[in-house]
Amino acid sequence: MSLTCYISNEVTDRPCVSPVSGHVFDRRLIEKYLAENGTDPVTNQPLSEDQLIDIKVAHPIRPKPPSATSIPAILKSLQDEWDAVMLHSFTLRQQLQTTRQELSHALYQHDAACRVIARLTKEVTAAREALATLKPQAGISVPQVNPTPQAGAGGSAEAMDLGELVGMSAEIIQKLQDKATVLTTERKKRGKTVPEDLVKPEELSKYHQVSSHVGLHSASVPGILALDLCPSDTNKTLTGGADKSVVVFDALSQQILATLKGHTKKVTNVVFHPSQDLVFSASPDSTIRVWSVPDASCAQVLRAHEGAVTGLSLHATGDYLLSCSDDQYWAFSDIHAGRILTKVTDESAGCALTCAQFHPDGLIFGTGTTDSQIKIWDLKERSNVANFPGHSGPVSCIAFSENGYYLATAADDSSVKLWDLRKLKNFKTLQLEEGYQVRSLVFDQSGTYLAVGGTDIQVYICKQWAEVLHFTDHSALTTGLAFGQNAKFLASTGMDRSLRFYSL
Repeated sequence: MSLTCYISNEVTDRPCVSPVSGHVFDRRLIEKYLAENGTDPVTNQPLSEDQLIDIKVAHPIRPKPPSATSIPAILKSLQDEWDAVMLHSFTLRQQLQTTRQELSHALYQHDAACRVIARLTKEVTAAREALATLKPQAGISVPQVNPTPQAGAGGSAEAMDLGELVGMSAEIIQKLQDKATVLTTERKKRGKTVPEDLVKPEELSKYHQVSSHVGLHSASVPGILALDLCPSDTNKTLTGGADKSVVVFDALSQQILATLKGHTKKVTNVVFHPSQDLVFSASPDSTIRVWSVPDASCAQVLRAHEGAVTGLSLHATGDYLLSCSDDQYWAFSDIHAGRILTKVTDESAGCALTCAQFHPDGLIFGTGTTDSQIKIWDLKERSNVANFPGHSGPVSCIAFSENGYYLATAADDSSVKLWDLRKLKNFKTLQLEEGYQVRSLVFDQSGTYLAVGGTDIQVYICKQWAEVLHFTDHSALTTGLAFGQNAKFLASTGMDRSLRFYSL
């Protein structure tokens, strides 16, 4: 419905009615009239704007103007509208093209900025590692030596054999020999006597969990992969996690002493230095890091390998580090000078190394391989002197007993084998349940007990090889085990992100 104004006699957009006369007016026109006269246009009686009553109607349909009542006029109107639409469309296309150009330029600037940031981040990381390598740390002497050339990823076999470039001097070999002589003499003095303070089997069988700590490593990437105890203070534990960090923890005060970050991948091996405030860690990022605990900083970065570092063992002198890798090489490094002294592989085997550990005397060591072999090496001669076949599947861990006579090994065949190093033969096999995974083997300091960790935790008394303990507290795979002094307690870590202690 359309309403016409009494004054203009045209359809109005804003109709209103006068309560005096009852006629309909266009509000714009009636307001002007009232401003001049102040009376109703029909009755001439007094009327104000406040008295007007608005009428709500649908959008009015205006009659066509006289110019649109003929066909030529209608065509002309349509042509004008078409021209207007085309001009508006052209303007929109121009604006779209301009916007696209601006967006393309912004994306190019963003990509260039990302490249610059990535390059600068890489340079900063390299500079920090170089600074950490060169900066003297407490307890670490850095002699003035020429840097040793490192082989690149595509280096030849000659470039990779760093033993030919640095080598083991007669002085180093004599130092190793002297230390081995001292250790052998001490072991002979002890003979077969068991320490008086060593926990008896009947006491050990009563061990139970006394504490559990789950907040050492990040929960976003759960899992503790490595464990070691400080030889001079077994209250201090060292753990390496899937969160790429190394943590030093004091079990007595239940405080984290240091959180060490620098690896770019998970930490799979950790070792405490026996007398200095240093710890060592290895990772699949191909690096070995030497950390200063008081400073919570990286003192050295050893790049001895081109593949993931799978094994780490500290020599009894405390000056040299043994490492192995899936690049098929083992390396012997000077931790104070930050040099790789020698690097050797068994070219006839051609398989990755999975673990490594020094013999207690330090003149020989063992390595495990992915093809089920345990290899014994002479450090001075850098030669393979014995092989122990018998496992099936990759060797997961090895452990020498304190007396130096026995070697325990485990692989992905659910068994633990004991080897006599004097007769070079397997004298005992502990067959575990089918599907059992072994991830850690450790003898106590007296060589009386052997702990096996993996699917669960089992402790055996040596010689009788009878099980005296069995724990299933970890909700995931056990990855690390360590005995306290005189087996006063047992520590364990697992993929459930927990560090647990067992004692009376």
